[in-house]
Amino acid sequence: MKVALDWLDQRTGYKKLLHEALFEKVPGGARWRYVWGSTLVFCFTVQVVTGLALWLAYSPSSQTAWESVYYIQHEMWGGWFLRGLHHYTAHIMTVLLALHLMQVVIDGAYKAPREVNFWSGIALLLLVLALALTGYLLPWDQKGYWATKVATSIAAITPLIGPELQKLVVGGSDYGHHTLTRFFALHAGIIPGAIIACIGAHIYLFRRHGITAKEPKRKPDAPFWPEQVLCDAVACLAVLAVTLFLVLRTHGAELGAPADPSEQFSAARPDWYFLFLFQLLKYFPGGTEIWGAIVIPGLIMAVIAAMPFIGRWRLGHRFNLGFLWVMIAGSVLLTYLAWAEDANNPDYARAVVAAEREAARVVELARSPEGIPPTGAVTLLRNDPLTQGPKLFAKNCASCHRYDGHDGLGGQPKDKISAADLKGYASRAWIAGLLDPARIDSPHYFGGSKLRDGKMVKFVKEDVAGFDAGTKKLLAQAIVALSAEAGLKSQGAIEKRDAALIAEGKQALGGAALGCIDCHKYYEVGEKVAAPDLAGYGSREWLTAFIAHSAHERFYGERNDRMPAFGVEKQLSPQEIGLVADWLRGEWYEPAPR
Repeated sequence: MKVALDWLDQRTGYKKLLHEALFEKVPGGARWRYVWGSTLVFCFTVQVVTGLALWLAYSPSSQTAWESVYYIQHEMWGGWFLRGLHHYTAHIMTVLLALHLMQVVIDGAYKAPREVNFWSGIALLLLVLALALTGYLLPWDQKGYWATKVATSIAAITPLIGPELQKLVVGGSDYGHHTLTRFFALHAGIIPGAIIACIGAHIYLFRRHGITAKEPKRKPDAPFWPEQVLCDAVACLAVLAVTLFLVLRTHGAELGAPADPSEQFSAARPDWYFLFLFQLLKYFPGGTEIWGAIVIPGLIMAVIAAMPFIGRWRLGHRFNLGFLWVMIAGSVLLTYLAWAEDANNPDYARAVVAAEREAARVVELARSPEGIPPTGAVTLLRNDPLTQGPKLFAKNCASCHRYDGHDGLGGQPKDKISAADLKGYASRAWIAGLLDPARIDSPHYFGGSKLRDGKMVKFVKEDVAGFDAGTKKLLAQAIVALSAEAGLKSQGAIEKRDAALIAEGKQALGGAALGCIDCHKYYEVGEKVAAPDLAGYGSREWLTAFIAHSAHERFYGERNDRMPAFGVEKQLSPQEIGLVADWLRGEWYEPAPR
């Protein structure tokens, strides 16, 4: 072994290099305050290694990026762990850079002749933030897409070159495939290359000028090996332990629903290290945002860059320290204000819940037997009744109807309820409530519409209320049969069991005892008098036809109460009508119980 090492040393001179690296004198001996540089190099190394491993499975295009990250997160063995390491090391690296900057300024290690080394450190800080910004978009999920869209729009307000600069960053006039590929090139190639160059220059200049010791020295000078190496190793292990804790606690990094430019995303926020800037921009509305986005940050960076010159005097060094602490305190305050505003914003809270729900839902759909279609994962949600049904209901129906008392998304519309609450529509319970004399004219059914004064309400409150025991039994059978016309998935099991009861109920519906066929038509019996045809009542075909044109003679005809003809007037497409109908009927994909 010695012969081999001697041969290698003759060719490379590694022993001299290793000796110079390990036995450099540390002024005042080993100290914990000197570990920040080593921990940053350790974090960047982890970033490079995990980033290259992720690259092996990542596909940077607008139609495959989310899908490949989904594969990494949910299918690839250990992928969630690998992605979590990459994600949280980036967060910790930002903290370590801030701590390193504080240590350098406090110790005065930015003063001559170390100005260039200090500037290279500032460049590293900006490059790491750029690395985080470009990496945010790569999963191509809703959160990253919309947050990046907001961030890059700041480029458009740059004086003189704003629009062209934004187009250069975005890769065109709109966000899409070219935006993603440019950000990937920056994140995986250009910025890491620049960071490696800066680290090399930083270490060279650091070795040239040595450590700036904090006075007074507590111990005599000592070699870097072994005490300082031990401190650095322990610090790196502590960083790794914190990272592993965060990864295991959260099961890796978050992955939202696939990016969908057609769906506004109110839950988009930058990561915590950009949150102060997000809050600052709120105080500069309209045409004044250039102050919060460019002027103030630019002045702050100019002062930081000038610190080596300002710090030549004792008062200047004190100014630098004060400026640094004010800047940190201001950033913390703005971050806290952003968090506090979001915590007290019910709309934002609902948006976060909806985002988490959609993120979980798209994973369920991707794991279905059909998997992810060639058109991409975004179409899974676009064609999902559970996802789109409540959105369409809230937008088009909730001004009159409710769904379990809300607009379908958990919100409360400004308009009062003026039509039926459609939660459980066509189920046995819902129809039983409709035929209950005490409930039919309540806001839950016809109480808010002009039909509260119509024949149906009068019939239920007067005739049904006076039914004898035998007729009430027939009514109960008819309710079961009418609900069975819908063929609801939720009632499939009990309808198989109650086949005989349903057959009896159909006879009751078509018979004269209950009086249903006096106004309604039921298959071949009855006279339709401006009341819905009960054949197939609540079925998908019946419901989609009703939503498309409720004023059709098959339904309410001229007695239709304000309900738009969504299909005839093209307010909703046939696909959208089908999504609403399926959602109301409770028909969507559900994974089999494990």
